[in-house]
Amino acid sequence: MSAETSIPPPRIDQAELPDAVTSLLTDSPVGFALLGPDDTFGTINKRMADLLGRTPAQCLGRAPTALLEEAEEPGHAAAYRDSLTSARENGRAVRDRHHTRDDQVWDLTWFPVTEPRSGDRHVALIAARDHDGAVAEREEQRLRALLEAGNQIVWTAGPGGEFREDCPRWRAITGQEVDAFLGHGWLDALHPDDRCRVERAWGDAVLDVTPFDAMFRLRTRSGGYDHFRARAHPIMEGAETAEWVGTLVDITTEREALELRQRLNQQLSEAAMRTARLQKATSDLAEALTADEVVHAMADIGRSGVGAHHTSVVLLDRDRSRLRVMAAGQGHDLPRRAFSLNHPDVAALAVADGRTVLADGPGCLRELLEEAPEVDELVESTPERAWAALPMMVGGRPIGALRFAFSAQREVGEEERVFLEALAGQCALAIGRAMLYEREHGTAEELQRSLLPEELPEVEGVHLTAFYRSGSQHVQVGGDWYDAFPLPDGRVAGVLGDVMGKGIPAAAGMSRIRNALRALAFSMPEPADVLTGLDRMFAGTEGMDQVTTLVYFVLDPVTGQLELSNAGHLPPLLVGNAGPSLLETDPDTPLGISSERGHHKFFVQPGNTVALYSDGLVENRKRSVDAGLGELVHVASEAPPEVVGDPQQMLEYLVERMLEGYEQDDDVTLLAVQLPVIDSAPER
Repeated sequence: MSAETSIPPPRIDQAELPDAVTSLLTDSPVGFALLGPDDTFGTINKRMADLLGRTPAQCLGRAPTALLEEAEEPGHAAAYRDSLTSARENGRAVRDRHHTRDDQVWDLTWFPVTEPRSGDRHVALIAARDHDGAVAEREEQRLRALLEAGNQIVWTAGPGGEFREDCPRWRAITGQEVDAFLGHGWLDALHPDDRCRVERAWGDAVLDVTPFDAMFRLRTRSGGYDHFRARAHPIMEGAETAEWVGTLVDITTEREALELRQRLNQQLSEAAMRTARLQKATSDLAEALTADEVVHAMADIGRSGVGAHHTSVVLLDRDRSRLRVMAAGQGHDLPRRAFSLNHPDVAALAVADGRTVLADGPGCLRELLEEAPEVDELVESTPERAWAALPMMVGGRPIGALRFAFSAQREVGEEERVFLEALAGQCALAIGRAMLYEREHGTAEELQRSLLPEELPEVEGVHLTAFYRSGSQHVQVGGDWYDAFPLPDGRVAGVLGDVMGKGIPAAAGMSRIRNALRALAFSMPEPADVLTGLDRMFAGTEGMDQVTTLVYFVLDPVTGQLELSNAGHLPPLLVGNAGPSLLETDPDTPLGISSERGHHKFFVQPGNTVALYSDGLVENRKRSVDAGLGELVHVASEAPPEVVGDPQQMLEYLVERMLEGYEQDDDVTLLAVQLPVIDSAPER
């Protein structure tokens, strides 16, 4: 509720007056007229028109000053003009008198009004004969009837704001006696929370001689409170306030309707907000692949969407007897990271009973957990002061609970509880999916690594090292592979290849090609012969839609001679003291397509490293192969000497620099062979 002391004048809409009131205006001995913003008559009854010596039709659309000047009454015209101007500009009622030629005296009252729909400012004019008291009283009663026909209680007050006359309708509502009502006793009937505000507003209006407008709660006979609106205007005699005339209107129904609309709007707004938050939570959880990612997503949702100080996911272990707490580093840990199913905690209770558990404060929690000492331990060691735990179900069985904690006591309403339960349902689906993903992804990675060498051989005169990082975000085995092994003649062989695609078919093809390559290399180790044999095998066992590329080399540690054949793969990188370069060869085709393979010879100096790599190192959604190859050479040229001298550091350096600023979306595989520098210092 608020009081408004600076308000527009009363709003009057004649079109909404009952027929009885319209008849009252027509037949009343009181003159009545309404002047529009242009100061011409818009409404006038016969009594007022008679005063001006005209009929109502002759007055409509004309200014009263013009009518009086035509009637050769310039004195009255000037007085009308001054009063009209004063009422319009000062916003106050103005009194004046009109003496007719037959010595009748009429009291005139001018006061401003506002048209409710358009907001236009008008001036109302009332004229009453100044004769015996009985007629004056009857005219006053008719004016009161006019206002009360609109369900308004009329009241008057003295110039100092004190109530000097009885108001029976006020007392009928409030039950106050006359003595209790008069003076300033009417304020005692106001609600205690409204009284000071209304008393101050009324005092300011009286002091400043400004219109009064206030809404407040009024105590009724039944002891309850209804909402009312009071308005008042000063009646002036010259520069002095003669009295105050006001109205009181019951606005309880309108107020209740407004409050109902506000509550409904707030509920609709909150429901829309909860729906938007649930949709965002669903989207965020859909992108979470692992249980840790689900917990981090729920922590963000709990903080921004629920206002929780701490959010945790509590999961049942495999034997379904203990719970494990997963939290996203939110300022504090729970006293226990794991506990049994019968441990006194809201999460354990939610899982055991399969129902939502709410505690709005420590007292409620103690009651729920039967005064368990662990409650005091929790309150003393954490800032948690209110809790909500919701069971997470998958396939009709609980897998754990979603636990929210708040740093202040807090009640969870019915609509918010439904929202939290929906969040728990989404979290349960995401956790179930993440657990399945982690199991299958772990199996896939284990299978991937089982198809690669557990360790590279130790060959005198060379350093061999490799690097592998899975880039698959799905439960699939990649097609990247590498191998290295010594040959019977003292040389060392190495290969790095890529079977296009993912999954078991790619892994199976990779395994067949790896095994076939080893068998061929031991019988005819020269690169061109090995690739030619693989072409024949590929045509007989592999599908032509399974594109496979590889680089195979043979290195003599004594002479540094490197022989290689390239089946459609990326060129090897040579890194040495003279700077990095690509070992470019004539373009060749993937396995199974060419019948004649190229054979290329290079010499590797001591201290130089040859690195084979998969396309995941140089190519991604934002970088083409050609751009990636150029960047690879540039990155290698910036490697510090200590990195160039250590092949393992070299591979890690290349991966870190090449993937910086890019999202890895493919497997990254590298194999490096280095001829170490021979220490030629003489022995003493």
